[in-house]
Amino acid sequence: MQLTSPRLRAALLAAASLTLTAAVLPPPTPLGIGDTLFPQLGNPGYDVLAYDLSLTYRDNTTPLDAVTQIDARAQEPLERINLDFTHGTVASAEVNGQPARFENAGEDLVLTPAAPVTPGSPLRITIKHTSDPRGIADGGWVPTEDGLAMANQADAAHRVFPCNDHPADKAYFTFRITAPAGLTAVANGLPGALPARTATGATTWRYRTLHPMATELAQVSIGDSAVVHRTGPHGLPLRDVVPAADRERLEPWLKKTPGHIEWMEKRVGRYPFETYGVLIARARTGFELETQTLSLFESGIFSGEGYPEWYVEAVMVHELAHQWFGNSVTPRTWSDLWLNEGHATWYEALYADGLGTYSLERRMREAYQRSDQWRAAGGPPAAPKPAAPGEKIGLFRPAVYDGAALILYALRQEIGAAAFDRLERRWVTEHRDSVAGTQDFVRMASDVAGRDLKPFLEPWLYGKTTPAMPGHPEWGGPKSV
Repeated sequence: MQLTSPRLRAALLAAASLTLTAAVLPPPTPLGIGDTLFPQLGNPGYDVLAYDLSLTYRDNTTPLDAVTQIDARAQEPLERINLDFTHGTVASAEVNGQPARFENAGEDLVLTPAAPVTPGSPLRITIKHTSDPRGIADGGWVPTEDGLAMANQADAAHRVFPCNDHPADKAYFTFRITAPAGLTAVANGLPGALPARTATGATTWRYRTLHPMATELAQVSIGDSAVVHRTGPHGLPLRDVVPAADRERLEPWLKKTPGHIEWMEKRVGRYPFETYGVLIARARTGFELETQTLSLFESGIFSGEGYPEWYVEAVMVHELAHQWFGNSVTPRTWSDLWLNEGHATWYEALYADGLGTYSLERRMREAYQRSDQWRAAGGPPAAPKPAAPGEKIGLFRPAVYDGAALILYALRQEIGAAAFDRLERRWVTEHRDSVAGTQDFVRMASDVAGRDLKPFLEPWLYGKTTPAMPGHPEWGGPKSV
């Protein structure tokens, strides 16, 4: 039979090509980019430029219908393209508009395009799939009393959508979220258009980021929410998202954010993103999270029960500080996590010191006394031990919080407060919207100080025991308690 339809001929040729390619390629395997702590996280061979995520939400027990579109550029010849993805069902896949074969290998989704991809070629990958909100032990979606939120750190974004799930590959994001009438959907960044009512009565919400973002920092929240707008320093648009029933009760906390931003800007320079705000969820997570432009908080921390006001404010500053340290300047590997958490803890402690409630020196001395114990349990700050299987949140140990802030305190003692302040500003300015690692920090600190600080910093970063603290001989050696 003669084929008269060009479209039909192209479809059959593509299908035949996929069959032939699959016949000669070995079985797919999960890949990674070689991260010490997450060896199968991330994927080699391409650089993601942008994600466009479409999500349709019904309720917390029904998988969301989703379409993930990825714009990327090939960096090497690719017969297959590995994406990180699990906890969802794939219906179809395309690469550059042509159907692609798809298979699972571990927690990878492996695509075989109709033809091998050449280096430097643009890639547009489109995956139709589901995104399952059940199974919170894995991370990703977090059920709340009235809907969902996201908590993707450290390795859970690929439990929500197909991606290159490593912080070294930052990209721009667009979100399109459809939710039933009466619910509000929010995401990172700014609204891309007014909410639009669909034929079924649901509403579609659109958001986009103006700066690249790591997958672990993506945030989508759906619920019975109030969105509170105000203006921050330099006209910065602020947006808080809170349970509608708690709007008035939470206002005393929400109005503190402009002052917190001013406080941070005096120390490290202008806020690095297009907007900021807090997302307060009726959920128990056991943590707060610095999702980019919209930090996630448990509502319980603001209940007034068990947490003094100074502590809550300091935690708010901690997540805000992450917008510079961790979000704008993103770790090159997960072993560089201390640069995120150490800096956020440093500014948290400095803020509490300014309130006159918990002095910085007292906190650092207490950390110094515990430092050897923390290093023995979880590894030194810049070389943490891997988390136990199934407990990835276990990576977030005291050594990368107060133990890492202690490194910054020691560095300030060594080079002086003025040089330290110059280093902090320069770090977030020169690495803005990019990734950087521990050795980048050591080199910049040395340059600012005018001498090689590697011999000083390496024992603090990698030593099994804690070095002597400059300027504090009375502290003696660290004491495990």
